[in-house]
Amino acid sequence: MTRPHRLRVPTPSAPPLTGHLPFTDAPGVPDRIEVTSRWLTRGGRPWFPVSGEFHHTRCPAGEWEEELLKMKAGGVTAVASYVIWIHHEETEGRVRFDGDRDLRRFAELCARHGLDFIPRIGPWSHAEVRNGGLPDWLLARDCTPRTDDPAYLAPVRDWFAAIAGQLRGLDRAHGGPIVAIQIENELYDQPGHLLTLKRMAQAAGLSAPLWTSTAWGGVRLPPDELLPLYGGYPEAFWTEADGGWPDTCRKHFFFTHQRDDEGIGADLRPTTVRGGDPDALSDRFPWATCELGGGMAAAYHRRPRLEAADIGALGLTKIGCGSVWQGYYMFHGGTNPLGERSTLQESHATSYPNDLPVLTYDFQAPLGEYGQYRSSYDELRLQHLLLADYGHLIAPMESVLPERLPEGQLDRDTLRWAVRADGDSGFLFVNNHQPHEPLPDHPDTSFTVEFPGGAQALTLPATPVTVPTGAYFCWPLRLDVAGVRLDWATAQPVCTVDVDGRTVLVLATTDGIAPELALDAHTVTSVSAPSGDIGEVGGRILVTGLRPGTDALVEVETADGGRAGLLVLDAATARTVYRGVAWGAERLLLSADGIVFDGDEVRVHGAAGRTSFAVLLAPDSALVVDGETVTGEADGVFARYRVGSGGDEPLRASLTLVRPPGPAPEPATGVLGRASAPADKYYDTVAAEYRVDVPDDLPEGAVLRLHWSGDAGRAHVGETLVADQFFSGRAWDIGRLAAGAVLRVRVLPLHADAGVHVPREPADAARSAVVTRAEWILGRVRAVRAG
Repeated sequence: MTRPHRLRVPTPSAPPLTGHLPFTDAPGVPDRIEVTSRWLTRGGRPWFPVSGEFHHTRCPAGEWEEELLKMKAGGVTAVASYVIWIHHEETEGRVRFDGDRDLRRFAELCARHGLDFIPRIGPWSHAEVRNGGLPDWLLARDCTPRTDDPAYLAPVRDWFAAIAGQLRGLDRAHGGPIVAIQIENELYDQPGHLLTLKRMAQAAGLSAPLWTSTAWGGVRLPPDELLPLYGGYPEAFWTEADGGWPDTCRKHFFFTHQRDDEGIGADLRPTTVRGGDPDALSDRFPWATCELGGGMAAAYHRRPRLEAADIGALGLTKIGCGSVWQGYYMFHGGTNPLGERSTLQESHATSYPNDLPVLTYDFQAPLGEYGQYRSSYDELRLQHLLLADYGHLIAPMESVLPERLPEGQLDRDTLRWAVRADGDSGFLFVNNHQPHEPLPDHPDTSFTVEFPGGAQALTLPATPVTVPTGAYFCWPLRLDVAGVRLDWATAQPVCTVDVDGRTVLVLATTDGIAPELALDAHTVTSVSAPSGDIGEVGGRILVTGLRPGTDALVEVETADGGRAGLLVLDAATARTVYRGVAWGAERLLLSADGIVFDGDEVRVHGAAGRTSFAVLLAPDSALVVDGETVTGEADGVFARYRVGSGGDEPLRASLTLVRPPGPAPEPATGVLGRASAPADKYYDTVAAEYRVDVPDDLPEGAVLRLHWSGDAGRAHVGETLVADQFFSGRAWDIGRLAAGAVLRVRVLPLHADAGVHVPREPADAARSAVVTRAEWILGRVRAVRAG
């Protein structure tokens, strides 16, 4: 039985409020940034930014540039970074901006590569840092932090002046990259103090068109002074070990118009205090985000394990809900610096509710602690390519919910969907994925979307489909493609590329849903396809039975004499799509490996053995890869280039058991009665110890991957801690190891009575303490230039 789902798009709302907020861009900039009550604009055009968090002090400075280019290739347009006070001034009066702390160089690299920059200047950052980033010497003073206490504001004023000195000349007035500045973080009940901090930052010389604040937790903001930014995570480490999947995380996999997330940071504030008026904020500000979960950290007592689909589904759902700014925390993981006076992580020792690892801040992010590519990077890049081409259309579109809504957060049977629409076109969003509790298939599904103004309703697809469990996607509704009106497609728009004077729209299918293209017959004179059937039904040209792939190009002659194309890729291939300027033109690349665009050079971050990539709009000449000339071979409408030889299997590492484990340390508890990480002494007495000899000829960038089980692990070179981890069932990667070094890996077993949440499958394994295999992941970066 067909299961229709109906939605009526209302008459477009009145124009948004403009000019009602005191945000001003620098005079004379060609791409002026402004804020309406519903979306942002840049250069007079709706603007849909994509920001990703990357902490400069948690990554070696020598790696910044390449990692920023990875973020840009992943569709990030703005880089956000906490400026963590304790990282820069651990010792009072010794403010450091050298080496990995060089804030100015980091911002300049963003500018060099066309990335906007968003410093989050605190002074309190949280960021799972010791004291939330406030230095110990400050807390030792007789003052009340995070208030207008003059004894607190005096050092803050000096701190802001130091930041301003680093960023002088990098504001928009001087052609710089700073588009926004965040004041404080997660301060929900002191609007007066937030305003004081903003005025102090401005007085210090900091300038940006946007001043922002986190807005979750029933925030109270000084009226119209700070742009509220929201968030939402698939999982949380800050809840109780035995609390199950939090409802505050579950809600983010539903389409809703509720912006706030009262769960973020709830371990550091009373959740009963709700001073803000969310409706007042939503009436005056657009729905912008800064902390959509790009992953999640692991605390000792609770160790979430995220999958790529968790991150991808949440991100796409937020677009369907009405987001006009996708901001991720984290997009790139990192490593805490080693403090000179103490460790610098959040911990029970500093009266915080959670014990975090000393060093690792990998966050399971799309780009890992050592720059590793993760599948979530591909999931998000697919969405960001869509926003790069169609974000200016989506941003002004209102989110509309269907007639039948889920009955509550425990409803797993009602299909979750929404439409972003203007008066006569839009995008249909479906999410049938959530973590932990799979959602069922929805067979025989069709959608009816009624547009205002008497236009004919769209009922799609012509042949009902099964929405598979785990699927999430976006379909176009009445989308103009170079003069062709695509009434719908059961495939997600990815991006466009110009090929021989023809605009080609690339679409990504969803596994389990056959592609169906419906073209308005009045906008088409002819259609050809390499496979499938073409027929006319009800004034539409229907293309069905198409086999998705690199050759599935539907060619269209338009009614106005133009040409267009629709390239339908299978789901797996679509997740290898990159678009960028390469060898003098904008091109589409397919690569299972990471791609970086850098002027006249493309770099492929791949395996040490064989690799390949494909190019649409292949250059006229051969390509030169690391000095070797290679020619392309046909792969559908692409030219595929194959490089390298030999296998790409990981290289086994030497692994020697030095000491078997002893009994597990007795459980200990700290703040809020939560389990505390084992004391340092246990690593010297009862931990299993392994030795790994790092080869003298180890290639740069190699990562040691340990397959292990236990409670917690630490790795040392000599007396220096170089890596640590809490076990969650994942392999443990350790990078930046010097050739010829000797690595000592120590693993503790988990006590049977420890109040620790470990993902269900490896819970028993955590009670052992063993490294079963060690291997080197040998990557290679290949430079590709035109011949």
